Amino acid sequence: MSVFTLLDPAVRLAHDAVAALAQVVPTAVAVVLFTVAVRLALHPLARAAARGEKARARLAPQVAELNRRHKDRPERLQAALAELYREEGSSPFAGCLPMLVQLPFFSVMYRLFTTPNDLLDHTLAGVPLGLHVGSAHGAGQLLVFGALYAGLAAVGYAGFRRARRTPAEGAAAVPGARLLPYLSFGTVLFAALVPLAAGLYLLTTTAWSAAERAWLHRDVPRPAAEDRAPATPAPTAPATEHRSGKPATRRKAPRRANGPGRPAGRRRTAAGGR
Repeated sequence: MSVFTLLDPAVRLAHDAVAALAQVVPTAVAVVLFTVAVRLALHPLARAAARGEKARARLAPQVAELNRRHKDRPERLQAALAELYREEGSSPFAGCLPMLVQLPFFSVMYRLFTTPNDLLDHTLAGVPLGLHVGSAHGAGQLLVFGALYAGLAAVGYAGFRRARRTPAEGAAAVPGARLLPYLSFGTVLFAALVPLAAGLYLLTTTAWSAAERAWLHRDVPRPAAEDRAPATPAPTAPATEHRSGKPATRRKAPRRANGPGRPAGRRRTAAGGR
């Protein structure tokens, strides 16, 4: 008995919902609409996760200070961290809930689009939704798969730039942390292993995740060193030297002629006297 068979009741519900939508719109569009509806229902959890991430970023300097102060006393460190998060009304695991909730939904969609059913007999631009890229033939079918993978690659590139710009807290201590941003392109590789319908679901849900994260983190300032080059000091003119080899000294400005504002006693008279 497979673990996925436990999801069969949820798979049947998802099948009925997509099939009902397919009575009004094409099946491929029904898959997109159903995915958007579920992600919209999960949006409150994503907002809570974003608040948790911002709280952890705000508390990061204090957490680092507590780690430095109690590095040899793990019990004191755990108590201090618990007290800090309790005072701030946050938790170090606040951002994990949406990911955990999405896993069952992803499993249901994977089960729905990888087991034979009537939905996979429908087509997208003439390509069956149950077709794998390895079984595609003809320029038309390959073009559909190519457009799908190009969309996934574009979304992956957006995630790659975001991961490079704002690395995860503590990622520097993870071996091979420099390779973590490249995991954003993993959906392209996974989509090559599943039917077209599952790839369409992946494109919809990853595009939603990218747009949702950009919106929820729009008020987070970007790192100062990202687009700002270090200022270079202005070059100073080299000091000139006299022929004798001694440094040149600054000349005094010539004395200006007596103007109308000078005291009358210091003006020369017409006869040359003072």
